[in-house]
Amino acid sequence: MFKKGFDTDKYLKEQRAYILKRAERHEHKLYIECGGKLLHDLHASRVLPGYDPDVKMRVFSSLTDKIDVILCISAKDIENKKIRADFNRTYSEDVLNIIDDFKKYGMICNKVVITRYTNQASIVSYKHFLTRRGIKVYIHKEIPNYPFNIETIVSDKGYGSNPYIETDKPIVIVTAPGPGSGKLATCLSQLYHDFKNNKNSGYAKFETFPIWNLPIDHPVNLAYESATADLGDVNRIDHFYLEATGKIAVNYNRDLEAFPILKNLLEKISSNSLVYNSPTDMGINRAGFGIIDDECVRKAAEFEIIRRYMKSEVDYLDMRCTQECLNRCLSIMNKANLKISDRAVVGECENKLKEQIKRKKGKDGIVCVGVIEVADNVFISGTNSYRMHASTAMIFNALKYLSSIKDNVDLISKDIIDSVLYMKLELMNEKGTSLNLDEGLICLSLSAARDANARLAISHLSDLAGMEVHMSHIPSAIDMNTMLKLKLNVTSNPQYPSKS
Repeated sequence: MFKKGFDTDKYLKEQRAYILKRAERHEHKLYIECGGKLLHDLHASRVLPGYDPDVKMRVFSSLTDKIDVILCISAKDIENKKIRADFNRTYSEDVLNIIDDFKKYGMICNKVVITRYTNQASIVSYKHFLTRRGIKVYIHKEIPNYPFNIETIVSDKGYGSNPYIETDKPIVIVTAPGPGSGKLATCLSQLYHDFKNNKNSGYAKFETFPIWNLPIDHPVNLAYESATADLGDVNRIDHFYLEATGKIAVNYNRDLEAFPILKNLLEKISSNSLVYNSPTDMGINRAGFGIIDDECVRKAAEFEIIRRYMKSEVDYLDMRCTQECLNRCLSIMNKANLKISDRAVVGECENKLKEQIKRKKGKDGIVCVGVIEVADNVFISGTNSYRMHASTAMIFNALKYLSSIKDNVDLISKDIIDSVLYMKLELMNEKGTSLNLDEGLICLSLSAARDANARLAISHLSDLAGMEVHMSHIPSAIDMNTMLKLKLNVTSNPQYPSKS
């Protein structure tokens, strides 16, 4: 839906060169605290059209001979079975996925540090679980009154009591399944041991958002605020950087509030030889230099702000979002001078819903509609029926349009659909029998073995990525997950599809 506004290759070269340049400052190691997503950063790819969601890992894989990896996980997150919402798996499970991801890119990730340990019994079991898989596990105990008691923290009773994690390469990536996993504390603990042994090491932070060299009210930075509304993150001018350089840079409130403490810790660890003047100085993110069309990324980010607000309405209804979070998303949308109707697909969905309700007047059943924008101002819709969910009908109709297949052509024969529905209703005793999107695509792939139209339709599935979709109702979890796998930008009205 958007032309290219970001040059991934340009960014990759810039980011790689800057990491190497920062590493040259230090004779021993550069520890990089890596926040955000290393892979599948779909938020970044939505607000920066052209951004490869896996580019961070590509940057690291281009430096394979210089990079070691430390993976952090908090003992509290293990004990509480904390879930990574974007993949619906626990942090404990995601550790193994991250290890596999690095392996796919040719890097060894076999060092895990369990942070904030306070003698939890479940941690011993998890340590054995990893050790038996050939992973080296280190335990960092929770330091009392962290991070305020600097004298104790920067001593043999604090960081000095943590086991040192041996690494072979000059650049060490310190990452985790999510926030609060102890990445910063692990970096500082390593620095303490290095400086105690007269080894000059350094620290840097690698996060994509907010983009420090874009204006604070740029839609890309406002979209980041909206994406982290539940965390309460707010973009701020880095007053430390402004005072030191006379130039404006953007950072976020938590980093700015924590910087004085972090600066004191770094000064204490390195005897003033490792000093930054601001949080921006610590950062090594070069994403801003990959933007090649500002108007394009502005428009894409504005759509993301609207989508984030609409998602917060649904999350509020489902008890996954507070009133404060909902209000923040609305406030950000208002600040950007945007309204829901700026996404044309929403208005088209409402019009199609009214049309279908009028057509079905007097008949039983709930009317559900989905609309997808397949090209500029070209909208394709789908309506629920006995045979298909609205999302399934919408996707099939979109594939017909992209394949130039006539509307009256069935991509799946009615006999196949009815056979599946019979199984669901009569044999599986399911209440909802119409094909959800996942089932529909499986049937389509089976039909493709014998039907040329089905084969042609399937060949256009990847063309759906990035298209705008709006549903008149909250889609089922299966439908939503499948649409996200297709990389569709989906929103819905905050309304359940049934009266119950």
